[in-house]
Amino acid sequence: MQTTKNATGQPAAMANRRRFISIGAAAGLAGTMPWAFAQDSGGYPKQPIRIVVPFAAGSGTDAVARITGQMLGDALKGSVIVDNKAGANGVIAAEAVAKAPPDGYTLFMTTNTTHSANPSLMKSLPYDPVKDFAPVSRMGNLPFMLVVNNELPVKNVAELLAWGRAHPGKLTYASGNSTGIVCGATLSRMSGVPMLHVPYKSTPPAIADLIGGQVSMMVVDLAAGLATVKAGKMRAIAVTTQERTKLFPELPPLADTPELKGFDITSWNGVFAPAGTPREIVRKLNKVLADMANGTVFRERVAKLGFDAFGSTPENSGCVHTAGKLMPPS
Repeated sequence: MQTTKNATGQPAAMANRRRFISIGAAAGLAGTMPWAFAQDSGGYPKQPIRIVVPFAAGSGTDAVARITGQMLGDALKGSVIVDNKAGANGVIAAEAVAKAPPDGYTLFMTTNTTHSANPSLMKSLPYDPVKDFAPVSRMGNLPFMLVVNNELPVKNVAELLAWGRAHPGKLTYASGNSTGIVCGATLSRMSGVPMLHVPYKSTPPAIADLIGGQVSMMVVDLAAGLATVKAGKMRAIAVTTQERTKLFPELPPLADTPELKGFDITSWNGVFAPAGTPREIVRKLNKVLADMANGTVFRERVAKLGFDAFGSTPENSGCVHTAGKLMPPS
């Protein structure tokens, strides 16, 4: 087959493709590929970047962090390592990042656990969630769902509450993060059904004990629990958001149950750097991460995990201490 060439000697198809990419980038088509065309910022990065995660391998945040790290490394043409520092409700990881050199080589992928909930749940913290960190980008939301052990004879929230009232002191709920703690306590308080809290260091062992019948139920993010639910190892009966989530539309909200009217709890996920990180590095990272989170490739990959991705500017990340509540980007 004969190939048509243009005046520069390039195949016409190749020239047209290059022109299309150039025009697309100039037009700001952030939904597909521009995260791969990061601007140079003083040669950064010159060494591997470490993304610290405050939860164990196998958690929802960990899964999202690994996809983020791989795509960030590709975009920056460098190496990105995920470093899990689980424990103490995220305090261990948060303190480590807060004390890390502000050079752009230590990042923190975290949730409202360390930055919104801990200031209310703990008497003291070895870090300041606002002063010790520089927001880089919101990465999205982690919808949560209420799941129960398969042997518990309930198929919906009304049946769960009725069973709890008929068996006082028998309902137990596990938690692997602050959202699990807050949701379980709120569910018990609003319904008036006593529930025993069983805290875990992270989500994976909590799920394992739920499957094994050591606990009755837990509130878990879709990213960590969706595969287990689909495998039939535990039963999902509701989501914690006031509206149904497009990631699992068949699940009704807890708020649909009369005793739980107004129940609406969710969790954000975002990336931080230590306070004092050079503004040009934060801006470069934001460009890559926000475009990635708003792009088709990343969004489709993490949606399969049960994560709702979207990016933001550092100023509008919404990743700040707001007394346990999420402040959405403006």
